[in-house]
Amino acid sequence: MLDLARPQVMGVLNVTPDSFSDGGCYFTGQKPDIGKALTRAQIMIDEGADIIDIGGESTRPGAAPLTVQQELDRVIPVLEAISKNLSVVISIDTSSPEVMLESARAGAGMINDVRALRRPGALQAMAQLDLPICLMHIQGEPETMQNKPEYLNVVEEVQHFLRKRVRACEEAGIKRSRLLIDPGFGFGKSLEHNLQLLNQLGQFQSLELPVLVGLSRKSMIGQALGRAVEDRLYGSLALAVLAVDRGARIIRCHDVRATVDAVQMAAAVLKQEAN
Repeated sequence: MLDLARPQVMGVLNVTPDSFSDGGCYFTGQKPDIGKALTRAQIMIDEGADIIDIGGESTRPGAAPLTVQQELDRVIPVLEAISKNLSVVISIDTSSPEVMLESARAGAGMINDVRALRRPGALQAMAQLDLPICLMHIQGEPETMQNKPEYLNVVEEVQHFLRKRVRACEEAGIKRSRLLIDPGFGFGKSLEHNLQLLNQLGQFQSLELPVLVGLSRKSMIGQALGRAVEDRLYGSLALAVLAVDRGARIIRCHDVRATVDAVQMAAAVLKQEAN
């Protein structure tokens, strides 16, 4: 069960050959390396991760889509191994209704959809389940999302999109209490758009839903600081603390131990302020 009384840390586990940061680390040949993935999940749990987010389809800019069967073949064996051997909430990063349903049967505790249940059948699939679902904003599709994204007002437009998706979920029979939202940093946004979204992240509290953010190692850090992916830890931690300060309840990250320390320290200060 998700406990959002305090900010949670979600560790990333991509079983893909091409994800921007850890692609290929837990994938050998044409299939996931279950042993390596299980070891990595245990390490992240030991470092303080509350949630493990498993992804089988890369959503980096320019990424090509998978077939449903390819995604199932990557995700389900790793999910089953973690569910059987470790005690942790498991999130599945997917937009495919078939993967959502099969993941729920295999022990998933949450679905994380970068397309906010817009694929055909996704709303209906989630209506059958009793799992939390995170709805993320994206402009376009991963293949094209960074081709000159444009907004008149990025904060207002992202909020409008998420409100519409929340309404669609409720109309499909998905309880509001199961919903989380994600502004989608880096998904169809320029550096300026990302900075505006984080600066005004507190405005998303008006939707009265928990906010999840994924900022770890993102290109916005590289653009702002001129750092390569492997040198973006400190920038990632700064963004995580700012997100917590602005109300984020789940921080999705690659560097779990450092992020847990940063998030817990920020939460301790905010708790003192509230008292």
